[in-house]
Amino acid sequence: MNTALYIAKRISGNQSGRFSGPIVKIAIAGVAIGIAVMIISLAIIAGFQTEVRNKIIGFGSHIQIQKFDENTSLEVLPISRNQNFLIALDTIDGIQHIQTFATKAGLIKAGEDIHGVVFKGIGSDYDWSFFQDKIISGTAIHLSDSTTSNEVIISKSISKLLHIQQNDELRMFFLTDDSPQPRGRKFHVAGIYETGLEELDQLFVIGDIQHIRKLNNWGKDAVSGFEILIHQFDRLDAVVSSVEEILPYDLEALSIKDLYPQIFDWLDLQDINVVIIIILMILVAGITMISTLLIIILERTETIGVLQALGSNTATIRHIFLLLATKIILLGMCFGNFFGLGLALLQKHSGIIKLPQEAYYMTTVPILIHPIEVILVNLTTLVLCLLMMWLPIHFITKNSSIKIISYN
Repeated sequence: MNTALYIAKRISGNQSGRFSGPIVKIAIAGVAIGIAVMIISLAIIAGFQTEVRNKIIGFGSHIQIQKFDENTSLEVLPISRNQNFLIALDTIDGIQHIQTFATKAGLIKAGEDIHGVVFKGIGSDYDWSFFQDKIISGTAIHLSDSTTSNEVIISKSISKLLHIQQNDELRMFFLTDDSPQPRGRKFHVAGIYETGLEELDQLFVIGDIQHIRKLNNWGKDAVSGFEILIHQFDRLDAVVSSVEEILPYDLEALSIKDLYPQIFDWLDLQDINVVIIIILMILVAGITMISTLLIIILERTETIGVLQALGSNTATIRHIFLLLATKIILLGMCFGNFFGLGLALLQKHSGIIKLPQEAYYMTTVPILIHPIEVILVNLTTLVLCLLMMWLPIHFITKNSSIKIISYN
């Protein structure tokens, strides 16, 4: 049997009646709390970033292809939807769906109230998966390539602001190049959606792309551009690079990060909060372990002296207390993982903790657990705590065996 392991087991199993007994329990609790806080923090930040990111992508897709133009307004130059590169796009790994779109700025007039919006025109190729669980009243609009639909969906924010309900008529006005006077269009509100992302909810009205073609005097195949949905957000930059390689010189591919840089920079800043929490929790766990091990060593000075007198070398004694520290850390990690993952899963499936949507863009605390991140947190905590253990363990070799035996 391994001598160091045997002695470490005897020491750890014989803490009753000693001062170090409750201290060890406190150390285990400290490590457990640290691990649980780190796991929950990672899950919440990842969930928050994913929820907000998906809502932005729902309005603008992952990638947009449009005419290369230094003009940054919504009135982009049209392109034909019949492009030779579309066949090549289908061969790029990671692309899920391609759809056409067009946008035009407009004003909604309801009584004495006026509200500026963006009319987003879509066609029969539009993927409605994002809005399936966002439409809280009515239905999605029904589109056809052969006829023009007057149906639109508006957000709950616009509905409350202008007092417009489902099945109401909605009047919008647009500026066009061929007329100094705004041109009006009457629409039927087929549905009302709510994403919780107030900045975009108050901005977008979804309707038939045919209206924009007629207002701009475009041909029947003209569009503002193409929207591309991909399978994995992590591969966004790689897919954008692949798309750019096959585009003609007069078109450009813009990722959702390029379209909304401020929001994505803000989401990236959330990672700093996680890093700070992880550093603080590891420091707390490490300092607690150092204090605990020093107390155990001080209580076991006579045992250390006897072991040295019997011929045990410094490495063996260090090994004993390193094993003892490892056991305490692993016990704390087990409890921490149990409570951290348990609470995270409880929130994920029950949504018991609510949030004010106007402040956090969602109604419940979001949870997204990445197994790799959980493993890395555990490994990092274990390694750093063990490295911090060298300070109290080094204390063992400061005195000779005779001095240690006579200690007390």
